[in-house]
Amino acid sequence: VQLQASGGGSVQAGGSLRLSCAASGSGFSVSAMGWFRQAPGKEREFVAAIRRNGAIARYVDSAKDRFTISRVSAENTMFLQMNMLKPDDTAVYYCALRDQPILTASPPIQTYEYQYWGQGTQVTVSS
Repeated sequence: VQLQASGGGSVQAGGSLRLSCAASGSGFSVSAMGWFRQAPGKEREFVAAIRRNGAIARYVDSAKDRFTISRVSAENTMFLQMNMLKPDDTAVYYCALRDQPILTASPPIQTYEYQYWGQGTQVTVSS
């Protein structure tokens, strides 16, 4: 399984970016997909996740009301619309995919709960 993330860039505070993640390969099924980010010197942290059918999503508190996660099931593609960006949002953003069954209603938010990872895309927000 390969995940290709794209859409990062440099914007000023208050601006918007839309990240995309495309999953390809064979022999997998999607239970959930998620976005994580890692700033220099910090651990990778959860940003947003969505279940296979797109009905249930979760967000880190700092992203609520600013970010929207979505996916196109038929294309195994996921998006993260980021509005009102802040300098604290600066990080490398990684997309992740879980293909094992989920036993809870909400998608997972821990890094170890995802089996496949993309290469990351840089988001830089200047003040």
